[in-house]
Amino acid sequence: MNLALHFGLLGSLEAGLIALLLGFSVFYLCQYLCRRAGGSHGLAIACACGVALVLGAGIDVWKLFYLGIVRLESPLYARIALASIHDPDQLGTRVVLELIGGLTGVALGWWAFSSRLAADGASAHKQPPP
Repeated sequence: MNLALHFGLLGSLEAGLIALLLGFSVFYLCQYLCRRAGGSHGLAIACACGVALVLGAGIDVWKLFYLGIVRLESPLYARIALASIHDPDQLGTRVVLELIGGLTGVALGWWAFSSRLAADGASAHKQPPP
């Protein structure tokens, strides 16, 4: 992310909160698109989870993966790899909190919007009294 986040645990919590908000809004968008296209609720949840995780934690997950496969025998390569990371000490924590935040945002979006959809569906299918 190219945001000015804090360092340490506070920065990881901020990144997780951003991922949570992103997951919530992505679920709303996916749910709207799936309803328009006639897709199921499960498809909306799956698409929202995938998109939220890629957008919320994709860059940090890639950097964590790259640090695991790059050859860091040379101090130059290690310095180059670590210079591109905002807070290398908290990278693992930030990735975990971004993943949890993205999935929690999708779950909160499902909880918020499915209850409203159930209420709308119940009122639409309600039979008038005879």
